[in-house]
Amino acid sequence: MEAGGEVGGAPGAGGLRRSGGWPAVAVATPSPYRAPMVALRLALPLLLLALAAAPPARAEPAAAAAAIEARIPPPPGFQRVPAPGGSFAAFLRRLPLLPGRPPVLLYDGRRKSNQDAHFAVVDLDVGSRDLQQCADAAIRLRAEYQRASGRDEAICFRFTSGDPAPWSRWRDGERPRISGSRVTWAAAAPPDGGPASFRRYLDAVFTYAGSASLARDLVPVPASAPVEAGDVFVQGGFPGHAVLVADVAEDGRGRRAFLLVQSYMPAQQVHVLRAPGSSLDPWYPAEGPGPLVTPEWTFPSRARGRFPESGCGP
Repeated sequence: MEAGGEVGGAPGAGGLRRSGGWPAVAVATPSPYRAPMVALRLALPLLLLALAAAPPARAEPAAAAAAIEARIPPPPGFQRVPAPGGSFAAFLRRLPLLPGRPPVLLYDGRRKSNQDAHFAVVDLDVGSRDLQQCADAAIRLRAEYQRASGRDEAICFRFTSGDPAPWSRWRDGERPRISGSRVTWAAAAPPDGGPASFRRYLDAVFTYAGSASLARDLVPVPASAPVEAGDVFVQGGFPGHAVLVADVAEDGRGRRAFLLVQSYMPAQQVHVLRAPGSSLDPWYPAEGPGPLVTPEWTFPSRARGRFPESGCGP
């Protein structure tokens, strides 16, 4: 989580819409010579019978989300780089996208002020607090991948203080206690490895980690190395920023293009970025060691890293 940014909103998950309504019930107009209560007594049984016979109103399900790889084709002349089954790259290109191009919402439900930066919105909750910002979104996706692939013991991120925060300790009932720059862990809750507990663990990481800790802890990638899905462009700071490479394609000459996803400040829905000025939009051409210009941040040339396979290990 980073300080700064406008104060604002949250995801809004598309809900169910009620279609149709109750059928109209015809009731004879009472004679002016009848008392109103008599007409009501005559009409009420008919109304109750009509309501009992009518089928219940059915909710219309929202359109299904489609994965990145299904919704966003590679640029002309490019093909997606093969992603081994079970890899982070395969996980990322299967991230579900909300139908169409809905607005990006802040953590409290308000619209983000800049609605020109995104190409699509990822179907992923943002929470109800201003926590899941830029670096946090990269951390969230890495953690969700590790959990989905059965690698719970590898889920570990470091706070800005440098202290490790392994999911295994939280799962076993320990909680971090912060005193200045000192972090200790103590038993404070029953063991719980369920989804709600995991989400609370991530919120704790978002609270005490950010772009500065992420930039420090990623494995640096040389600017000359080919871009890979799962790479993170990050500039640490208070505030800083981070974007994650979600997919990579390559043409017959070995030239690569990539998709970026981000959250931003304040906490907001994760979204696929547009590529300003690129004929491949929303794909970014991998053009060498120059700066990476995105709609809301420009990263220096040597600002790329990868998550270590060993979590918080050496």
